[in-house]
Amino acid sequence: MYNMDQYDGEENYMPQEDDWDRDLLLDPAWEKQQRKTFTAWCNSHLRKAGTQIENIEEDFRDGLKLMLLLEVISGERLAKPERGKMRVHKISNVNKALDFIASKGVKLVSIGAEEIVDGNAKMTLGMIWTIILRFAIQDISVEETSAKEGLLLWCQRKTAPYKNVNIQNFHISWKDGLGFCALIHRHRPELIDYGKLRKDDPMTNLNTAFDVAEKYLDIPKMLDAEDIISTLRPDEKAVMTYVSCYYHAFSGKQKAETAANRICKVLAVNQENEQLMEDYEKLASDLLEWIRRTIPWLENRMPENTMQAMQQKLEDFRDYRRLHKPPKVQEKCQLEINFNTLQTKLRLSNRPAFMPSEGKMVSDINNAWGNLEGAEKGYEEWLLNEIRRLERLDHLAEKFRQKAAIHEAWTEGKEDMLQKRDYETASLSEIKALLKKHEAFESDLAAHQDRVEQIAAIAQELNELDYYDSPSVNARCQRICDQWDALGALTQKRSEALQRTEKLLETIDQLYLEFAKRAAPFNNWMEGAMEDLQDTFIVHTIEEIQGLSTAHEQFKATLPEADKERQAILGIHNEIAKIVQTYHVNMAGTNPYTTINPQEINAKWDKVRQLVPQRDQALIEEHARQQNNERLRRQFANQANVIGPWIQTKMEEIGRISIEMHGTLEDQLTHLRQYEKSIVNYKPKIDQLEGDHQLIQEALIFDNKHTNYTMEHIRVGWEQLLTTIARTINEIENQILTRDAKGISQEQLNEFRASFNHFDRKRSGIMDAEDFKTCLISVGYNLGENEFSRIMSIVDPNRMGIVTFQAFIDFMSRETADTDTADQVMASFKVLAGDKNYILADELRRELPPDQAEYCMARMAPYTGPDAVPGALDYMSFSTALYGESDL
Repeated sequence: MYNMDQYDGEENYMPQEDDWDRDLLLDPAWEKQQRKTFTAWCNSHLRKAGTQIENIEEDFRDGLKLMLLLEVISGERLAKPERGKMRVHKISNVNKALDFIASKGVKLVSIGAEEIVDGNAKMTLGMIWTIILRFAIQDISVEETSAKEGLLLWCQRKTAPYKNVNIQNFHISWKDGLGFCALIHRHRPELIDYGKLRKDDPMTNLNTAFDVAEKYLDIPKMLDAEDIISTLRPDEKAVMTYVSCYYHAFSGKQKAETAANRICKVLAVNQENEQLMEDYEKLASDLLEWIRRTIPWLENRMPENTMQAMQQKLEDFRDYRRLHKPPKVQEKCQLEINFNTLQTKLRLSNRPAFMPSEGKMVSDINNAWGNLEGAEKGYEEWLLNEIRRLERLDHLAEKFRQKAAIHEAWTEGKEDMLQKRDYETASLSEIKALLKKHEAFESDLAAHQDRVEQIAAIAQELNELDYYDSPSVNARCQRICDQWDALGALTQKRSEALQRTEKLLETIDQLYLEFAKRAAPFNNWMEGAMEDLQDTFIVHTIEEIQGLSTAHEQFKATLPEADKERQAILGIHNEIAKIVQTYHVNMAGTNPYTTINPQEINAKWDKVRQLVPQRDQALIEEHARQQNNERLRRQFANQANVIGPWIQTKMEEIGRISIEMHGTLEDQLTHLRQYEKSIVNYKPKIDQLEGDHQLIQEALIFDNKHTNYTMEHIRVGWEQLLTTIARTINEIENQILTRDAKGISQEQLNEFRASFNHFDRKRSGIMDAEDFKTCLISVGYNLGENEFSRIMSIVDPNRMGIVTFQAFIDFMSRETADTDTADQVMASFKVLAGDKNYILADELRRELPPDQAEYCMARMAPYTGPDAVPGALDYMSFSTALYGESDL
């Protein structure tokens, strides 16, 4: 005989029931409820084996269906049953069933095989209740409570949000039917419109729940609404049995939901990572394309012919630096931040590292950026040199035109004069006059030799500086030189002719000759003075303009002596006039030895005196301009000498923050963001300095002795400062992400930082391979070459030979990380597939959101195993591919 009253010891699956009253079990109302409920429960399992029972005490008498029921609900094989019809055979079969129940830890009391074979309703119902307890209720567990208490707690938790539902037991709490409806609505809200149910209509509520459960949840009707309502206290065991079917129906659904949620989570991470990869590829492609288009423009050194065109090039370059390049600097920084964030997310989700397309690595972008800045560095210097060259060319060309015009004006008519044959019919006095005049001309010709040489030298310099209008300059210079040679030849020829006739003529008046000899050099001096006083000048410093002013003052100091010479020359002319008047000499009215007359000397002298104050004013204005330039130099230098050290100080402070361990990571992040804010607030001073720099360039100031900082130095330092603070903030954010994802405490993170800083001997924020190996040995690793190579492939996937702090903490904490694995995802797909080795498209659409179901179907390969069916998909290879263990 077996006793089923209770479980003893640690194997108790359910407390002793105080209300198990054998006499009450025979109450007609309760017996009716138990018969119907237990019969339906048994049939819900027996139909899986293709059979059922009609009468619970009669159909189990031979033990065959009882053994079959136990096999179905346990999934195990019982001993071979006896097929005979005799009582002994039936008792043997029932004993085998009772032995199996006892083997599961159930102690049966007062139930024997003979009573079951005899059709004892009380014992049969008690045995079935024991089976229900063991196989349907015992394994229920909710928050460390099990069996009856666990099932009650599950019901309370699921119905808590519903008004008018208060589950406290398994009898009267269910009489109004709202409890059953609430359980169904909680899990399948589309099956019941709960808002239309009324507490005062229990019949409708109960029938609605029973019908819906049977139709949609495959839970047979085990209770009658009439019996529940008419019974003061419905049978607890019948209600528990029926409610346990709800638990098992919905707990299976919950497992599928959990599996689907896991897959959704994994696929969402994968989709997000793929989007980040696509964004990186596009941003990298756009940036590289911009660099590719910009470098040829910066490398183009084809000079322009005019200052205006070259200044436009300079303005275009300034627009590039102010407007076009800064956004690209930001894009490059953001690209590095996105790359680091993506790699961190891949490591945290146990995915393989992201390898960009060929030529789009961060190092490739850095190399391209370096080429861009290399081209940019020489471009501005070339522009300024070209502007200086064109400025000098314009000055030389103007000087050439002035000297050429003066020379051409002087030579005008000289060839005709030299070719005259007037000496053939001239008198003796006229011949002598012609001879003296020719001697004066030769003196004048010699004086102009220097100007011709200057013209040729300027033309040569213009050619050497590649002046754009060199052909016309060369042609004009050649004409002057050819004419000069012709003048020389003609002068020689006329001289020889006059000398041949000189013996026939008498000496002409010496005073005319003396006038001509003294007037010619003085006239040449005045022309040179006028030319110098009108000559344009270019200076770049106060010292240079002071030198010109000094030379001008020296020139003005010679004017009194020059005036004395003028008075002396005019005195000779006056003496000639006096002699002619006194002796009535027949003169033609002009000095036969020179074309220079007193009027011309006086006019040129007045012109010189007029040009002197104009020159004074020009020098004063240039001196003021140079003083303003000096003020601009000092203004720029005063700011640059403050901003340059400030940028260097901020760079050093950021470096210290990134390696020191003051406070939590959040404190460090807050500190760095405050630094970033203070740096951004400093931008107006940079803009002010840019404005001063533009004023300097517009004033064509090319040097500044008051500072060693150029605008280029400040720009590069400022860009490096912005990039460094952004990269440092990103590193701290990634450390926080790693800490939170892997459960690292602040103390552990501080220990990791202390170890890293100790072996970061250069205080550069990275360790080389040897320092990293020493660090691992110091914390207890026993490293061989192969093991160390394996670890380096994890922390340095790009094979750069360095280990960052982020890679270091990833490695130190990766063993404790709670991340999804390919096996876990594979197991989740197996749940959705109903324990098959493949999954169908309909199963994916039923359990997953549409977009993720389509994502899986697009990437899953057809299943080719021996148990394959049409449309079967291979979820195993798909799961391993998600984690880089195979190819999609």
